[in-house]
Amino acid sequence: MSDIDLINALTIRPAQVKEEIREFLSILQKIRPKIILEIGTERGGTLFLLSQVADEDATLISIDLPWDNRASKGHSFGFSYPPWREKLYRSFARGNQKIYLLRGDSHSQATLMEVKRILRGRKLDVLFIDGDHTYEGVKKDFEMYSPLVKKGGIIAFHDIVPHLPETGCEVNKFWNEIKNNYKYLLR
Repeated sequence: MSDIDLINALTIRPAQVKEEIREFLSILQKIRPKIILEIGTERGGTLFLLSQVADEDATLISIDLPWDNRASKGHSFGFSYPPWREKLYRSFARGNQKIYLLRGDSHSQATLMEVKRILRGRKLDVLFIDGDHTYEGVKKDFEMYSPLVKKGGIIAFHDIVPHLPETGCEVNKFWNEIKNNYKYLLR
C-alpha cells in the first residue's frame, strides 16, 4: 500500500468541493430529510454530513461495492472502503437514525430489491448519486433509483462538470441530456 493509499484509507472526508457541499447541506438542513440513499460512499465524509442534516429518526442507506470486488481499482473515480470502516460509518447515526450499509453493485437487481425491502413502500426524500461515473453507470443509477424518490424530493449528482476524457467521468454527458426535464439548482 502506498503512502497515498494509506492516507486515503485512514481519512473521512467528502469528495465534493467545500462550497458545493455546504450549499447542498444547507438545503437539506432546511427540509430535514427522513429517508436518504447515497450511491457511492468511499471515505464516508458525505455519509457523515448527510447524517448530521437528516432528521433524528432518519433512515440513511449507503450503496458501495464490496471491498474485495473493486471493479474500478486504479481508476480516477470509484473506490470502495475496507470492512473495518463499517462500524465507524454506522456510528454516524444520531438519535434514532438507522444507517444501512449495502455492499453490492448499485446496478444489480438484488441491490435494488434490498433497497426496496428497507424502504417498505416509503419514498426517498434525497437520492445522492456518486457511484459509477461512466455515462452508462450514472444513467443506470438514475433510471433504477429515481422512481423511488417522492414527488418534490431531491436528486443530486456529483461531478456534473466536464472532466478530461482520460478520467472516465461522463456524468456531465448524462446530466446535459436530462437537466431540461427537471427544476434544478446548479452551483
